[in-house]
Amino acid sequence: MGENTKGAGDPSGVFIELMKRLQSGLLFLRRDVAKSYAEVRVTGGDLSFHIRTPRVLLIVELPAGVSLVEGSCREAPGTGDEIHFRMRLNLEQHTDVTGNGALGSVMERLLVQESYCFHCQSCGTRVLEERVFKRVLPLPNGNWSSLVDDWCCHPDPFANLKLLPRAEDCLLGDTHLLVPRDRGCEETLTQELSPRPITNKMADGQNQDTPKSNRRRTLVSCKSCTAGLGEAVAPGTLKVYITEVTVRPSVGDRQFDTSLDRSLFLEQTIAARLVELSSSQSVFHFSIQTPDGKAFILLWLLNSDSLIVSLSATMSPAVRGDAVTSPGHRQCSKRQSPTKAGSAVKALAAHTKSEI
Repeated sequence: MGENTKGAGDPSGVFIELMKRLQSGLLFLRRDVAKSYAEVRVTGGDLSFHIRTPRVLLIVELPAGVSLVEGSCREAPGTGDEIHFRMRLNLEQHTDVTGNGALGSVMERLLVQESYCFHCQSCGTRVLEERVFKRVLPLPNGNWSSLVDDWCCHPDPFANLKLLPRAEDCLLGDTHLLVPRDRGCEETLTQELSPRPITNKMADGQNQDTPKSNRRRTLVSCKSCTAGLGEAVAPGTLKVYITEVTVRPSVGDRQFDTSLDRSLFLEQTIAARLVELSSSQSVFHFSIQTPDGKAFILLWLLNSDSLIVSLSATMSPAVRGDAVTSPGHRQCSKRQSPTKAGSAVKALAAHTKSEI
């Protein structure tokens, strides 16, 4: 289970997974951190617990309402160069078991009558200035048109219609936003046709029984760094991918923070959407697709309530430890400053070359 949880080749010296719904936890230690079970002592504290070995003193900070059951840490069967422990957790009444509210995607944060700026996530350039939306509306599910035949007893009434925003509208898709184009886009965005036409009949959520003629997409890119941001789906309408832009309230000329690592931003964005879609639609099976609708990664959401801590056993510099889906490794040392357990989404991923 340790290998499945951490992944093959994980270099962690200390790895902890706490599952709030199950009120239980797992602790994995490499034998270069502790040679035997007898060398490990785990004790609870106020909003934290301590792990002591001859080499490491680790203090793990816990969210409000979560605590370790004192004396519950027990040996578990381990394999190879690891030793394993199981533990129990106490959760106070009304404690949020998901713990992912602060990680909500832009879909959950956009409000009407508020001013927002859209930034290119790659370089931080403002690409859409001072947008105030009078309406923020959800679009139907991405595959809605393929289900029309099940809804209607007559020919598809939406066959040649597109759902487009009006002026001062923002329409929310599963992984994109539809917003009106304005004059400022000429200074911040560029457009070009995609190098290859779309031939897949399921592209853009079209009905599976409706053949789709070859056409090229109009790609929209950041003029500063040429990073792709979305598409021009109609004259005057932009389709912006939430994985390529960040949306922030307009706060004057405050400089955009570009310190967030690209891979960490993608993890946070995708994890937040998995949690939101599973909660709103009771869907736990997802696919990541190419623009022409071909699935190449399948995702099964396993749980969204985990708290993770991962530390490296080496003495080399370490990456930050607050990632959403795969927290980086902090450095182990004789005395360790408090380490905060980060919220995590656990998903099973599989690569496929076939189309769904």
